[in-house]
Amino acid sequence: MIPKPIGRFAPSPTHHLHLGSLTTAVASFCHIKSLGGEWLLRIEDVDFERCRPEYTDSILHDLNKLGLHWDGEVVYQSERTDIYNDFLSDKLSDLTYACQCSRKQLDAHRNHIAEPHALNQPILYPRFCLHKNLDKSHPKSKLRLQLPNVVTAFVDGLQGVIWDNPALSLGDVVVKRQNQMINYILACAIDDGLQNITHIMRGLDIMPMTVSQIDILHKCRLPTPSYFYHLPLLMNSDGQKLSKQNLATPIDTKQPSETLIYALKLLGQRTTEEMRGAKPHEILNHAVEHWDNSPLKQRHTLAVI
Repeated sequence: MIPKPIGRFAPSPTHHLHLGSLTTAVASFCHIKSLGGEWLLRIEDVDFERCRPEYTDSILHDLNKLGLHWDGEVVYQSERTDIYNDFLSDKLSDLTYACQCSRKQLDAHRNHIAEPHALNQPILYPRFCLHKNLDKSHPKSKLRLQLPNVVTAFVDGLQGVIWDNPALSLGDVVVKRQNQMINYILACAIDDGLQNITHIMRGLDIMPMTVSQIDILHKCRLPTPSYFYHLPLLMNSDGQKLSKQNLATPIDTKQPSETLIYALKLLGQRTTEEMRGAKPHEILNHAVEHWDNSPLKQRHTLAVI
């Protein structure tokens, strides 16, 4: 049997929703609903240093005001730490090792690398601790995951065929910090598998993690999403990605219909004059019925209108 399409929106509550995250929410909702699927909501609040309950409340409020109603219960990653730790101690145990390198040590290493690096090419962790057999439970230890040194590809529904070698692009990533915080790359992958997500539509900035997350799912013996769509990034007038780091303005849901129409226009979707007097659910019904990925294909950026 063909599995029921299941998509998700997974915001991190480190700030309010801004226009960039809103377009992701609208696109993922309309796309999965156009396929007759379910749209789940997952609050990715594993970062207990930056995530705030008031931002979570704000996100839920804004989604409801805009008619972006999710299916089922909201999943909170902050309540699932034991699940991630179980996978680390079981399925991923042989691929993880303790690392006690300080930031000062790693900065010194980066400053003394002999060979030049290409622009934007990351400086990978030099595996100082790989063979030390350090205690994983030591208070000074963080956990690193060894990613495969294999060139692998996946088909992206918007960006085409994407090739990557995780060992060379990311290296041995930290999956659990010294303060016991689980990192995004692990928690996101495990939850996508446990929630049986079939379709992932998210920002292009996450695409470099995709092959690694697919590998994590395979190692954890969890189902892998069948379809990926990495959306072009929304850029401001200065050519910067709209993000919390760039102090993107929170969306205003006092006029939800106008906000939805604006988001749909940014996504290149069909809008009509009749929409201006419509309610949010009517606008979304129209958008779902006429959803079209074509305006988003082979594009890396979208400009704010």
